[in-house]
Amino acid sequence: MTYFEVFSLPTKLALDTASLEKSFYKLSREFHPDRFASKSAEEQAEATEKSSLLNDAYRTLRDPIRRTEYLLELEGIELEEQSVKATESARASGTEKKQIVPPDLLEEAFELNMQLEEMKMAKQMGDDDPQLRKDLEAAKSNFTAMLDDSQKQLEALWTKWDAAVDTDDATAKSSSKDAMVALLNRRSYLRNLVRDVNAALE
Repeated sequence: MTYFEVFSLPTKLALDTASLEKSFYKLSREFHPDRFASKSAEEQAEATEKSSLLNDAYRTLRDPIRRTEYLLELEGIELEEQSVKATESARASGTEKKQIVPPDLLEEAFELNMQLEEMKMAKQMGDDDPQLRKDLEAAKSNFTAMLDDSQKQLEALWTKWDAAVDTDDATAKSSSKDAMVALLNRRSYLRNLVRDVNAALE
């Protein structure tokens, strides 16, 4: 049973989160352990399993990014940067997890890395370069704005995906999936850049 099926929902991305929450609480009451206290051990175990699935489904579907990643996973796509497998593999080999750098961000990312290196060296020397700090603040604002924009683009892709599901348009679904993968990877990369700037500015 998929997380969408748990809530009797179609495999779509634009969800009414208030309605989802209402369904969650209704189903939570149905599978609450107290209701199965006098039941057999088998029935209690089944209720616990259903309750666990319900919680996982709700946590995933109420979060727009996790919902998108989950749908892509159902479609057989595992995002390299988000995958647990990639994280574990990097940890085991002692390497950094592979990052997919969006081509249009190559130049800005290179420039930022130079600035971060300068900031690191300045901190080691006990210096504080006001201009460098100002440049990093500006970079942070720029990348944060790009993150906000990526959210709007993602919502537009949900509409495209949902329409393709309604019309059973395989080509439109495929192009929507490709666009969502690229956008989620871009978003992940931008979040990492903002994180690195925040760390440097502390």
